[in-house]
Amino acid sequence: MRLHHEVLSSAGAPAQRSLVVLHGLLGSGGNLRTLARQFLDARPGWQAVLVDLRAHGESLEEDGFPDTLERATQDLAQTCATWTVPPRAVLGHSFGGKVALGLPALCPGLEDVVTLDSTPGTRVDARGSEATLAVVELLEALQGPWASRDDFVRAVQGAGQPRFLGQWLAMNLERRDGEFHFRLALPRIRALLTSYLHTDLWPALEAAAHSKQGPRFHLVIGTRSLVFALEERVHATHLESESNGRVTVDLLDTGHWVHTDDPKGTLRVLLSRVA
Repeated sequence: MRLHHEVLSSAGAPAQRSLVVLHGLLGSGGNLRTLARQFLDARPGWQAVLVDLRAHGESLEEDGFPDTLERATQDLAQTCATWTVPPRAVLGHSFGGKVALGLPALCPGLEDVVTLDSTPGTRVDARGSEATLAVVELLEALQGPWASRDDFVRAVQGAGQPRFLGQWLAMNLERRDGEFHFRLALPRIRALLTSYLHTDLWPALEAAAHSKQGPRFHLVIGTRSLVFALEERVHATHLESESNGRVTVDLLDTGHWVHTDDPKGTLRVLLSRVA
């Protein structure tokens, strides 16, 4: 399916390269807008494309294919192929990071893949994603519709979640017949979450580490997050040492929301890894 996306342009020279920007589960393309804008301020000649991934944002069409990480990646590759400014780098957080890891196989022109706290491996126990799973279960349990956005936020708070989370989730509300409905299809979100946790993409990085050509993979890891197990950090660092720059690892003192916990550090790493 063709994914909804928004193009941000840099001042000055016409864009010759695209940075694809991908959100996590329950998010939308605009989640990393500030980081994308800051990147463009430092990189004339680039544009940033904020993408709504499958079953998120404005990309809500059901096309008959299963909602899997693989299908989400195929959607993205098909969408990128329609752009006049070719994608040369992709940045993704969490679920979006894992979509990014699979994109080079379908989009050969990519040069750099940057992931924000998104392990390539499987996590069938949902380690590090317990909060996301809890939010999905909460949304499944809530009984909408709601008379107002504030009513929705209060319902989220009443279930023990913080107000800022309710306000963020409220971006997915739409008004119909005078009431507010949560517009994302939760069975589709749960299917994507399951696929995300059960997909192993370490082979892509292992192949890159021992190749002299092809894309470079840059893993940004939040040291206070549990998404990467210790042995996975060790494996990533081992690949970095063998790869001659084709696999890199940057550790930031953050939780899972790397770009909000340390925006300056995240921008610094992005600019150092994407030329």
